[in-house]
Amino acid sequence: MASLKFYANTSDPNDAERLIDHVGGEGLGFYGLGEGLSVPVGSTQNTTFLTNALGTVTGERCHNTSMSGAADDGLVQIENADIISLANLPNSQCPLNIRFEHDEEVRVQNCKLRIFNRSNPDVPAVGVTTYVYEARHPSSSQSVSNLHWRSRDENTWVTFEEGLVDENGDAILQEMNFTSSPGQYGQNSDTLETDSSLGWTSTEAESHTSLQHDWYVAISAEPNSIGSKTEYGLFFTLEYLA
Repeated sequence: MASLKFYANTSDPNDAERLIDHVGGEGLGFYGLGEGLSVPVGSTQNTTFLTNALGTVTGERCHNTSMSGAADDGLVQIENADIISLANLPNSQCPLNIRFEHDEEVRVQNCKLRIFNRSNPDVPAVGVTTYVYEARHPSSSQSVSNLHWRSRDENTWVTFEEGLVDENGDAILQEMNFTSSPGQYGQNSDTLETDSSLGWTSTEAESHTSLQHDWYVAISAEPNSIGSKTEYGLFFTLEYLA
């Protein structure tokens, strides 16, 4: 049986990996300098918490990744403190872990993420611009870089905007490709990998099969207007093959 689950990487070392009850409306909430505090318009969040569907009840504090500078600068501020290159961002310091599991070893492909309005996956979120980055960094050290096997070569944020339309006035579908067959805990790479300090355990690239595949996601949110943003969700799809 196949399953897709979402885990929060929390700042509590005793509960570092927390299953998110997304079916029950639980998710990540982005706030200002503290729990329940608003993010100023035009700024990105300072803190990330687990919250309910309305963002009114906060739970565990999660690791926070906030874009620093512009999206193409490729910089992230961790926990409202250190600013580093996205290339050096460890998986464990991303707020979100997406996990696919199967009772047989499989490979996965055509992995894609969208930021949507929680009603229609083809319609962007309302009232917020979101910046997303996939970390491929199983090492806990910020002194090393990403694995070679990645969906994107660029160490920059991917921007999901509100209100983009085509010449017919229809919403433009915005989606981001994620790495095929990342392996358990994102530790699969390719044969070009030589540095064992990067944390890889296999080098089979897209042919890698596993009972579990993990993606690690840095997310930064910028409100376009005041007020809570409830038409705001994350959608992830993939194909799996034996």
